[in-house]
Amino acid sequence: MAKTLDRNTAWLHLCEWTQGESLRKHARAVEIVMRAACEQHGEQEALEDWGIAGMLHDADYEAWPDQHPQRIVEWLRDRGEESIAHAISAHYTKWGVPYDSSLDRALLACDELTGFVMACCLVRPEGVETLTPKSVVKKLKDKRFAASVEREEVHAGVELLNVELKPHIQMIIDALRPHADELGIGPKK
Repeated sequence: MAKTLDRNTAWLHLCEWTQGESLRKHARAVEIVMRAACEQHGEQEALEDWGIAGMLHDADYEAWPDQHPQRIVEWLRDRGEESIAHAISAHYTKWGVPYDSSLDRALLACDELTGFVMACCLVRPEGVETLTPKSVVKKLKDKRFAASVEREEVHAGVELLNVELKPHIQMIIDALRPHADELGIGPKK
């Protein structure tokens, strides 16, 4: 089946299934970071797929948390988007789906850590403007901060992607910084 999904269609679908602003911002942030990761890993021809995978990875979570990510994976497969569906399946580590591609590994390496970096931004008066990898790593060690973030997935993701933690965090910060106002992670006013 030929690919039929473009970014605009993906965003409209996300908004149909996801009403909450917080989860939409997370989806947008992971899309931004996945696009940056795609470029960093020399996969420019797959830029749209990487961005859409980041955007849609949790698209069914709000409406059907007990079926996540089954609904979005099926929706993608119905549209011939097997590589994106596979990456989203693999990001849900409970399924034990193998990480076959750079896209699969990048989604795992970017999802939890992007959410964590955004949480770090929200507790700083300057937001993302002055955030450093050192600050993020320090917060990662505090299990009480953003306690729902799976630290094991953060470390497994960077290991699978074959990147060092601090440079990967810097890539995420650099990707998010130009979108601070849109994502609500800029300086507090």
